[in-house]
Amino acid sequence: METKVVLDTMWVLIAGMLVFFMNLGFAMVESGFARAKNCVNIISKNFIVFAVATVAFLAVGWGLMYGDGNPLIGMKGLFFLGGADNSPAIGTAYQGTYSAMGWASVPLLAKFFFQLVFAGTAATIVSGAVAERIKYLSFILFSFILVAFVYPMIGHWIWGGGWLAKLGFFDFAGSTVVHSVGAWAALAGVIVLGPRVGKYGKDGSVHVIPGHNMTSAMIGCFVLWLGWFGFNPGSTMAADPGAISRIVVTTNVAAAAGALLATAMAWIFLKKPDIGMTINGALGGLVGVTASCAYISVSSALVIGAAAGTLIVGGVLLLDKFHLDDPVGAIAVHGMGGIFGTLAVGLFAQEAFMPGTTGNGLFFGGGLSLLAKQATGVVAVGATVFAVSLAVWLAIKATVGIRVTEEEEIQGLDIGEHGNRAYPDFVQTEFTA
Repeated sequence: METKVVLDTMWVLIAGMLVFFMNLGFAMVESGFARAKNCVNIISKNFIVFAVATVAFLAVGWGLMYGDGNPLIGMKGLFFLGGADNSPAIGTAYQGTYSAMGWASVPLLAKFFFQLVFAGTAATIVSGAVAERIKYLSFILFSFILVAFVYPMIGHWIWGGGWLAKLGFFDFAGSTVVHSVGAWAALAGVIVLGPRVGKYGKDGSVHVIPGHNMTSAMIGCFVLWLGWFGFNPGSTMAADPGAISRIVVTTNVAAAAGALLATAMAWIFLKKPDIGMTINGALGGLVGVTASCAYISVSSALVIGAAAGTLIVGGVLLLDKFHLDDPVGAIAVHGMGGIFGTLAVGLFAQEAFMPGTTGNGLFFGGGLSLLAKQATGVVAVGATVFAVSLAVWLAIKATVGIRVTEEEEIQGLDIGEHGNRAYPDFVQTEFTA
C-alpha cells in the first residue's frame, strides 16, 4: 500500500504541474489572437488570475466544493480547516471533512493542488472572451468570485457528492465542471461588456480583427495540448497504467480529429485553411473528450473530436451573427465543446472501460437514460452559472465599472491599464539632436 501511495502521489502531482503549465498555453493563445497593443494586458491577466485563484480556492472554494454538506454546497472545511478525509494515505478510517475525496489514496494536499489547477483553468477561460476592452480590476474581482463561489458550487454538485452526482451525471475530467462553467461565465461577461470598437458595422457586417502573433498562438496550443495529458489522465488520481494509457490516447486522438475537421470546415466556409480555426478545432476536440475520456474507446474519441472540431467553427461564426464579440473563440471552444462533450458521455460511454460507473451510452445499447441525465446537468449548470455570472458582472459594472474608455481601447490597454508595451521597439520614436 505504501508503494502505491507514493506512485499515485507522484503521478497526481506531475499531472497537476502539467495542468498548471496550461496557464502559459492560455496566455500565449490569447495574446496571439489579440492585437499587439493589448498583449501586456492579456498576459498580465493570465498571470494574475492563477494567483487570485489560489487564494480564492484555498480560502473558500475548496471547502465549498469538497467539504461535507448538503446536495447543493459544501459546509465544512472553509479556510482549509479540519482537513481530514478517509483516504489511506493520511491514515484515517472515518468520514471526515472532505469525505467526497476519500476515494483517492493520495495525501490531502496533493488532492487540493490537483483540484486548484482545475479551478484556475476555469477562470482563465474567461480572460480571452472579454479581451481588449475590460478593466483589469474588474476582471480580477470577477475571477475571485468565480473561483471562490461559482465554480465550487457546480463542482460540489458533480464531484463533491452533490445532487448531480447522486442523479448519475458523469463528467470525468471537467467538460462541464471546468470548461462549460468558464464559458457560461464568459458569455455573460461578453453580453455585459459589448463588442470591441469597430468589430461590427452599423449594417450588421462583421469586421475581422486579426490577432498579432499566430506563432505565439500555435505554441500556446501545443502547450495546452501537452497540458491535457495531465488534465485528463491525471483525473484518475492514481497511477493506473491501463487507464492512464488509454486516456492519453483518447485525449490525443480527439485533439487531432478536432484540428483536422475544423481545418476542413474553415476551408469550406472561409475558403482558406484558417490557422485560428485549426488551433481552436484542436482545443475543441480536447474539451469535447474531457468528460468521456475514461469511459470510451479510441474510435469513439475520434468521432467525438471530429464532431467537436466541426461545432467549433460553426460556433465561432454563430457568435458573430449575434454580435457576441469573443476575440479568441473561447465561448465556442469551451462552451459548445463542453456541452457536446458532456452529452457525448450519454452517447459513447461503454461499461467495459470503467465497470460500475456510467453503464453503456445510447450508441452501445444503453438507451436514453444516461443521455437524459447528462442533458439535465448541462441545462442546470448552464442556467445557474449564466444567471449568477450575469448578476456578478452587472454588480461590478454598477460599482467599479467594467469597461475601459473608448479612447483607452483605441490606444490599447497596455498603455492605459499598465503603462507598458509588449513591443516597445515596434513604436517609431523621434530623436532630436
